[in-house]
Amino acid sequence: MKILVYGAGAVGGYVGGRLAEAGHQVTMIVRDVTAESIDAKGLIIQENGQSARVQPTTTTSVAQTFMSPDVRFDLIILGMKAYDLKTAIDHLVAFCPDPPPILTLQNGIGVERPLLDQFGPDRLIIGALTTPVSKPMSNQIVVERSDRGLGIAPANRSQSITQWADLLQKSGLTVAVYQDYQSMKWSKALLNIVANATSAILNRPPGVVYKSEAMFDLEVRMLRETLAVMAALKYQVVDLPGSSAKRLAFGVQKAPRLVLKPILTGIVAKGRGDKMPSFQIDLTAGKGQSEVVFHNGAIAKAGLALNIPTPVNTALTDVLVRLARHELDWRDFDGKPGRLMAEVARFEK
Repeated sequence: MKILVYGAGAVGGYVGGRLAEAGHQVTMIVRDVTAESIDAKGLIIQENGQSARVQPTTTTSVAQTFMSPDVRFDLIILGMKAYDLKTAIDHLVAFCPDPPPILTLQNGIGVERPLLDQFGPDRLIIGALTTPVSKPMSNQIVVERSDRGLGIAPANRSQSITQWADLLQKSGLTVAVYQDYQSMKWSKALLNIVANATSAILNRPPGVVYKSEAMFDLEVRMLRETLAVMAALKYQVVDLPGSSAKRLAFGVQKAPRLVLKPILTGIVAKGRGDKMPSFQIDLTAGKGQSEVVFHNGAIAKAGLALNIPTPVNTALTDVLVRLARHELDWRDFDGKPGRLMAEVARFEK
């Protein structure tokens, strides 16, 4: 098949790279420096001590990709950050207004709404990748854990996506298919928010954050708020490949604190360890925006609409967004849980 990966960073590069390795014709829209590196040395995927080298076609813009009117793809994979999606859609509409099926790989709640509004549900496949990947060099993808995979669901529940599940599975990915994409995405968000915003704001690794009793309790409150909103929306907590959201939800809702803390700490250590989370990486990079609005922010927004209090999710979103915009001084929060607790208290009044 002919496949376009638009936004081939770590996530898009990994999925597209595996498809190229399986023999599909993969084109990747990447930055100039990445295109030069891949063209010269190939795209290297490292997993379990083994390396695979593939040679996808590279372009540096949607305009260049669709320069010829005869260009056609069987599938488009969108791998950019959630906050870059709207611009990506604008470019896609300009040069490919009638696209083939689209697989979205953005993290977050509600990120697919602009795609649904623009292209409708029938050609949209919602994805949730649990495999942690990094990109230490422009032409190198490193798979950090191999015991996870990719969840996919149709935007239109009555539509079959077996063809795409088979395509991805035969390319070496562990694939799970869900019928309700909302339950899948909310469950992924439940996992994503663990030790993410708090770690970013305090500028400390998740393992360090969880040594603070106050921060542990704050995390539990954040998760309980999220589960309350999910229950009100009638979204089910579902397990994703290699990641048990059900176990997390059960522990947060049912386990006493003495039992819950080692369970949740273990999940953090297994899932993140001393690796800084995505929100902190974006904050360090000075991007001026944060995906927290599609996670804690989306939870808070839904809670407000349902009249369900979400002070922790609201505070984490507010602080992290203002830090990203340099409206707050990160040094005031660096390693200072008390400062963050004071911000949460503002939203509890």
